[in-house]
Amino acid sequence: MSYGPPPGLPHVDAMTPAVLVPAGPVTREGAAGLCDDVRAAVRACPARVAVVDVGGLGPPGLGAVDLLARLELAARRAGGRIRLRAPDPSLRALLHLVGLRFEVEGQAEQREPPLGVEEEVEPGEPAV
Repeated sequence: MSYGPPPGLPHVDAMTPAVLVPAGPVTREGAAGLCDDVRAAVRACPARVAVVDVGGLGPPGLGAVDLLARLELAARRAGGRIRLRAPDPSLRALLHLVGLRFEVEGQAEQREPPLGVEEEVEPGEPAV
């Protein structure tokens, strides 16, 4: 007896968010298409997150800030959010300067110390 393959894609993790990779300077028309892609990715992911790989955007500028603000707005309207992958330190500084905060892959969550960091204890206190 032989059986056919199981239905669906068994190697796909349903909790893994989709990754969007915008390349080069993105025009306003390109931004509209990316916003549609972000909305679709957020709706398709149970975690309601779309990952945007910003490593290929080129030098950071207000065009990149505008694009990321539009993508975040599109994701929020779809009930989710975006997470940045591989942001340049100067892009992160520019986003901070204009008041935009984004979750970054590999970054410790707020109020949680990074792994491997121990809290300081007072001298004389026993180790736990």
